[in-house]
Amino acid sequence: MNERKPLYFELLGTFSYALPEEKGGTPPKAGKKVLSFLQYLIVNHGRSISSEELIGKFWAEKSSDPANALRHMVFKVRLLLRTMFPEQEDLLQTLPGCYVWNADIPLELDTERFETACLEARKIQGQEHVRLLLLAVSLYKGDFLSANDSEWALVLRQYYRALYLDMCREVLPLLAREEKWIEVLNICGQGYQIDFAEEDFIIYQMRALIALGQPEQAIEKYEAFRDKMHREFGISPANRVERLYVLAVGLCQKGMESTEVLKRMCEGELDRRAFFCTFEIFQNIVALERRHLERTEQTSTLAIVSLGKGAVPVTDMRRLERILLESLRTGDPVARLETGAYILMLTGADEENTRLVMSRIDRAFHMAYRHSKADITYRIAALPSGKKYSSDIPL
Repeated sequence: MNERKPLYFELLGTFSYALPEEKGGTPPKAGKKVLSFLQYLIVNHGRSISSEELIGKFWAEKSSDPANALRHMVFKVRLLLRTMFPEQEDLLQTLPGCYVWNADIPLELDTERFETACLEARKIQGQEHVRLLLLAVSLYKGDFLSANDSEWALVLRQYYRALYLDMCREVLPLLAREEKWIEVLNICGQGYQIDFAEEDFIIYQMRALIALGQPEQAIEKYEAFRDKMHREFGISPANRVERLYVLAVGLCQKGMESTEVLKRMCEGELDRRAFFCTFEIFQNIVALERRHLERTEQTSTLAIVSLGKGAVPVTDMRRLERILLESLRTGDPVARLETGAYILMLTGADEENTRLVMSRIDRAFHMAYRHSKADITYRIAALPSGKKYSSDIPL
């Protein structure tokens, strides 16, 4: 008797299947629950699946007659399988109290190939280690069953994603060490689509572009990443990302004539809002201001503005950031300290004027967002000049 060839299913990304030696495709149209039920059976194809388990997964406290609902579901799934594999019979078999896949028709899953490559890669070193890491990364075409929002699928999605990110973190420095920058860019491009907030992707992407002599593109990637981080999470890139950005900017300016540098510094429209920056850049601005104060004996003031416990973390944080940028003067520097807290500097303002500004910000916030329960608080301190510096400033 000829050995029957396996059926292949892709679960990473878009759910699809392949017939032996034939081109595969996406399943025929079916309800979300029917597809989820079929996918659950596929994922667990190596064991018997009891009726109680299936009822618990798909009809827990939601059906007056779960046993009958299960029978109807199995009937629908069998019809779906016949449409997908018209040459195959009895793919799903019924045994007393459980369901099993026909043992004569093996199933192969991309998730199993992916997991095997990940596990094997951890056992060996050298070039074979790198080969298996690259194989694992290439098999990950997208998040596990990306269209399935069932609880059982979400758990596995997190597991496979964590594996994938581990493989990327492991292979990227190895490729960078060998200066295989095109491969680095390919992996980072795919990884960015999976989880853009994983900083390794933007870091190695920028490193690769800089190494390939394309600092302008590195700056573009950074700016897109920075904007997305602000939009999605309300936070700025980490310092190591900022350092690469500074390097890329420096490389762009390196080959420029002095007149071109001066022209570039003076061109472009000014942003009329306050200057939002990272805490590291904010520290440098404050250091320059302290030198300025030492010469002029003028006054500048620092302030920390915070949201109280009643605030909705991300929503009210974005709201406060908007109010700060629009209420402060052009060029006043603002940086994020932590979730719901910002530090800013008012140049030429004493403590009394700063309190007035803080009161104006508080009023502007609650006028714009009347239903917010955020309780804005602030702490201020006069900025000392270099000569008067003290580590006991009550910030």
